[in-house]
Parts: sequence; structure tokens; C-alpha cells
Amino acid sequence: MKYHQRILILDDEEALRSIIAQRLKRKGYEVLEAGTAREGLQFLHDTLLDGVLLDLRLPDGDGLEVLHRLKDVQPDLQVVMLTGHGTLESAIEAMKAGAFDYLTKPCNLSELELTLLKALEQRKLLVENTGLRQVVSRQTPELKIIGESPKLLALLELTRKIALSDAPVLIQGESGVGKELIARAVHLWSPREHQAYVPVNAGAIPESLMESELFGHEKGAFTGAGGQKIGLVEIADHGTLFLDEIGEMPLALQVKLLRFLEAGEFRRVGDSRLRRVDVRIVTATNRSLAEEVEQGRFRKDLYYRLNGLTLHVPPLRERKEDILPLAEYFLYCKTKMHTSEAACVLAPETRSLLIHYDYPGNVRELIHLMERGMILAGEGIIQPWDIWPENAFAPDLHPRPAGEKPSQYSCQNPESSALSPASEHYPTLEQVERQHILSTLQRVNGNRARAAKLLDISVRNLYRKVEGYSLAEK
Repeated sequence: MKYHQRILILDDEEALRSIIAQRLKRKGYEVLEAGTAREGLQFLHDTLLDGVLLDLRLPDGDGLEVLHRLKDVQPDLQVVMLTGHGTLESAIEAMKAGAFDYLTKPCNLSELELTLLKALEQRKLLVENTGLRQVVSRQTPELKIIGESPKLLALLELTRKIALSDAPVLIQGESGVGKELIARAVHLWSPREHQAYVPVNAGAIPESLMESELFGHEKGAFTGAGGQKIGLVEIADHGTLFLDEIGEMPLALQVKLLRFLEAGEFRRVGDSRLRRVDVRIVTATNRSLAEEVEQGRFRKDLYYRLNGLTLHVPPLRERKEDILPLAEYFLYCKTKMHTSEAACVLAPETRSLLIHYDYPGNVRELIHLMERGMILAGEGIIQPWDIWPENAFAPDLHPRPAGEKPSQYSCQNPESSALSPASEHYPTLEQVERQHILSTLQRVNGNRARAAKLLDISVRNLYRKVEGYSLAEK
């Protein structure tokens, strides 16, 4: 949906309004007209405006008083004053009150159009700067997707095709497979590539604050709302909003997201006015949303709205050809970042074991293994015992050299030996998940917030799994 900037012409001269309106409509603006202060202020309360052409003298009010009302309700609104009774004093007063500029009638239409264009550019800068102050800055690195497996290449080909549309996209896959990387690819391969890309983890925002984070709020909308806040939806205008862990979104907010997807309109918390933006929605989940719908935890209508275009990112165990290129690329990048460090290489036995490992944590786990290997490797050669701690990965096949200190990540849990690909007895999926969660918690010294981030799940989901696997006492 293309968004046309909406301009209100508030002037009691009907003929002049008509001439200006025709000119602006030809330029692609959406134009509203009002001849009295009352009509104009009613538009302000009912409709989101981008700019106002305001007559200094109105039949039922003073233009400067109307200007103050306009700026009170919408501080970032840009107003250009028009009058046939221009004086230096009134011009100065209008500029002090927040008017962008001041033109006398009869005004040159080309000059008016240029002034309005500058005013709207100013508004855009104000909105963007306010948004940047309210959102933690995230640098989007250059997109580089490493891999050569047929499944990955097929996924990338489909992603390029889907990126060209404006329809919502649902990305599915296990934790750690790289769903956010595919979401950024959708954005960067789309016509919106030069616009904003705003990622947000729907499972990491407290339920009580989620609506305000997405749609913004007005001053005094609730306890603690000391000022106006622009939501992530507005910041992503003309760009892409990526909602990760969409399955964690509360049902009450799912209704509002559905309404926004259908109409492109929303209301800030504490505001009655509808606002309209042009945003491409990309969502991701490691859950089966179909099962969530059956369990009553996800709205069926929203599921069908999001499920139009779906991308499934295969787990790393199903694309073995990507394991070594990913591992070597990560080692190369880390060495390049820290030029004082010697380049690390994988021992032949390590390369073989990496290929046969099943990676319950997918690409994220592979990266963690490489980080551990770089820290513990001697002479730049990463051996199996540098990656897998003692008693955790076939210690009988790969003994640690005499005198070698044990890894700081050593795990004495006997269940962990089941992770060896050389083992004759393969563990169940639950055993693998339990051990992976336990290892991650041990690595971060029990910090569940950090563990949830590494595991790519919400803190609430992690608490449920810790309780279900009886890990609370670990």
C-alpha cells in the first residue's frame, strides 16, 4: 500500500482552496479542505496529518490560536501560514509559535509547493530523530550468507522472489538456524532496501509494554508515560518491521496487529486518532503456529494473514555441506577483527567430527564451538578437545595430551556423552535439548536472561523448559 502524505488546507476562501487542492493532488498528495477553525480542528482529532496550510484569519477564530492547538495535539506537525494581511509582527509571532514558514496571499503556487515540500522533509527528520532516540541503535552488518548446500541455495532463490512483493512473510525454523539473517535478506533484496529495517523480539518485551513499544503512546497515556513516544511501527515507515518470536505475542496484541496488517492503520496508546504507515511485516518463529492455533494460544485469522508467504530455514544437520564453510568463515572473521591473534585452523580430525555432529543449537551452537576452540587452541590448531569439553565428546577417541589443563567448560554430567556422533546409542530429542540447555546455563553461570538469548528463545519459554526438565536445582 503506497502512503500519500495528507495535507489540510484550512482557509475560508473556497476558490483559493480549490486551486491549491487541485495542484497538490496532481503532485500525489492526499488533500483535505476546511473553511473554519472548528472543521479544521475536527480533522486534526480524527485524522493523522502531515502538513497544514493555515489562513491567519478565519471566520470563527484566530489562525495563531489554531496554530497553538495544532502543535499541542501533534507537535511534529508542520504548518505553513497564509494571509492576505501580512505584517512583520504576525510573521514573527507565527514562527515563534512553531509555524514552519509564512507566505502572503496571493502566493505563487510553485513557491507554496516548494515551501510545503521543505516543511514535510523537516517533519520526516523530526520523526526519524525522535525514533532514533527511543530505539537502541543496531548496526545492520553487510549481508553475507555462507553456504553451498542445495537446501540453502533453494531457500535463497525463493527468498529473492518473495522479497520483491510487499506481502507479509513468515520465517520458520529451529532456534539458531539464522532466521533473522533471512529476514534481513528479505529487506535488503526488496525495493525497500534503503529504508528502515527495524528488528524487535516479541518474546523479550514485557507484555504490559509491548503495545506501547510497537504503536507508541501519548504523554500521560499511562503511569510513567512522561512524554510522547513514537512506536517501532512508525519508525519502520516505508521500510520493514521484523517481529521475531511472533508466537510469544499475547492474544490481546495479536488482535491489534491483525487490524494493522489489514488496514495499515493504528492508534498510539492514549490517542484516538488513526495513523497510517506503509510497513512490510516479516515475522519469525521456532514454534508450529498451526499447533499454537489448535491450543488456543494464537489467533487463527492472524495465522492465515501471516502465512501467505512462508520461508522454512532447514536445520544445520540437514545441510552438512555448510558446516565447514561456516566454521572457517567465522574463524577468518574473528582473526580479522583481532589482528593481534594468530590465525586458527581446524585439525583434520576436528573437521571430520564437526561434519558428523548434529548441532541441536544449529548455527548458533557452531559459532559458540568455534569461539571456544579459538580460546583454548594451542599453536593455532583447533583440536577436538579444544571444542568439546572432557567427558562430553568421545574422550576415549580423543584423549587430552598429558599436562593439558581441562577446559573451563568441563561438564561432569554423564548424559552429555550421548552427544557423541560416534556413540552407538543416539539420544532422544528431549535428551539433546535438555543437555544443550544445561550446558548453556553452565556457560553463563546460571544467568537465564543471557541463556535465553543464546538459545534464541524467550525467557518465559526457558523458565518453562527448566521446570519441565527439572533443571532448577542445577
